[in-house]
Amino acid sequence: MDRDYAEPLDVPALAAEALMSVGHFHRSFREAYGETPYAHLMTRRVERAAWLLRQGELSVTDVCMQVGCTSIGSFSARISKLMGETPSDYRARSHDERRGIPACVAKQVDRPTRASRSGSEKRAAVAGA
Repeated sequence: MDRDYAEPLDVPALAAEALMSVGHFHRSFREAYGETPYAHLMTRRVERAAWLLRQGELSVTDVCMQVGCTSIGSFSARISKLMGETPSDYRARSHDERRGIPACVAKQVDRPTRASRSGSEKRAAVAGA
């Protein structure tokens, strides 16, 4: 999934490859990675998009299509939610502060995080209260 982030997500095929039912795969994936397969894929896409935007050579639309998103509106909304700014603003600003950061550290620093909890996380919090 990390290598083929631009391809459509096929959870049934991933589950079959892991010799699991779709439901069990989804639960196991979430337990292992802390997010659903779709959220994980979108995080990979946003990470790659951020790198492409920092290069400044492609338009926002080209970056959207290159990372496997098909809707510029959804892409922009996802980037804005996870990165705190629009793709155009992110692309336009200076990224000089990143110079000299080793790639292994930059990967952790650049990883987008969701600010809000998912519906199941909210239900679990309410049930536990």
